[in-house]
Amino acid sequence: MIMPRYFFNVSLDDHVLPDPEGQDLRDPDAAWETARRIAADAMSVDEGRSANWRACHVEVKDADGEIVLEFPFREAAPDEGGLLS
Repeated sequence: MIMPRYFFNVSLDDHVLPDPEGQDLRDPDAAWETARRIAADAMSVDEGRSANWRACHVEVKDADGEIVLEFPFREAAPDEGGLLS
């Protein structure tokens, strides 16, 4: 069985980090979980600058370049402890 390839382009404030390689995953649900993990991981890294997490998202595209989903970072963590401030 050939699995579809998904590309996870991360929009952080006014910067876009493209995913040139992508990942082979079983379905859009697995892509959603991967996008959620990417968002949670990004928010857990302290780079010494504040980011507007509410404006950040992961855009997931398929191998044809079609947008499969957009995952807002705010859905990856509860608004507790000022994380999303």
